Amino acid sequence: MSFFLETLAGGLLAGVMYALVAIGFVLIYKASGVFNFAQGAMVLCAALTFVTLTERDVPFWLAGLITLAVMVTLAVAVERVVLRPLVNRSQITLFMATLGLSYVIEGASQFLMGASVHELDLGISDLPVEIGPIQLSSFDLVAALAAGALVIALALFFELTRIGVSLRAVADDPQAALSIGIRLPVLWAAVWAVAGFVALVAGLLWGARQGVQFSLTFVVLKALPVLIIGGFTSITGAIVGGLIVGAGDALAEIYLGPLLGGSVSTWFAYGLAVAFLLVRPAGLFGERAIERV
Repeated sequence: MSFFLETLAGGLLAGVMYALVAIGFVLIYKASGVFNFAQGAMVLCAALTFVTLTERDVPFWLAGLITLAVMVTLAVAVERVVLRPLVNRSQITLFMATLGLSYVIEGASQFLMGASVHELDLGISDLPVEIGPIQLSSFDLVAALAAGALVIALALFFELTRIGVSLRAVADDPQAALSIGIRLPVLWAAVWAVAGFVALVAGLLWGARQGVQFSLTFVVLKALPVLIIGGFTSITGAIVGGLIVGAGDALAEIYLGPLLGGSVSTWFAYGLAVAFLLVRPAGLFGERAIERV
């Protein structure tokens, strides 16, 4: 029983970090209807910028501030220079724009900071910690707590603040939001800036866990089943979807892997997402499409 609980707890901790990445997508999608495929490249850019600065003996806190400024500037520039001119274009046009943008950010990051694998040390030990009958990684525990705190803070921020109310109004009816004086360009810039901050935190946590390398961009692929399960428009859905994917992957790897003769964690979440698409296309907390006669 303790082994099952350890596996489940480890999966849930990983799920919180998946949720953090997924929230970056949710924020932008709610504000502008854009599925930002470049979010993974932004995660890589944040981690690579930070580790490059620290390797050049820039103090930890100063490297964090500089990286935050870079990510917020990058996010706002993407919204203003690339996506704002494409307003009212088709969804596939916007998606292809962000897909192309992801390769541009990856290429620029590689050109400016190199393609080597970097070790990122956040000063968090990776020792076993016993909590009752189970044993967990101290790094996973701290990382999940940090990610969870940020997730809750973002949820409260967008639930209780004026920006959050405006965001919900835009998501419900953009034209009505414009008619009551909500300034969409300002809102979009603010949301993209927050998405840049989320990319920074996610990049640091994932970079410290698996090294700062270009495979970090693939974190975006793990966020896809999280979004499908939880819903593309719900921060709560991102949290629940992340926990489901993290726990499901961990348990499937241990209990289904040996039966199927190989690793299942690479595809199990996507199979689960397909099942959700068949049963509940909008996700657990997503908004159902309105049928028009």
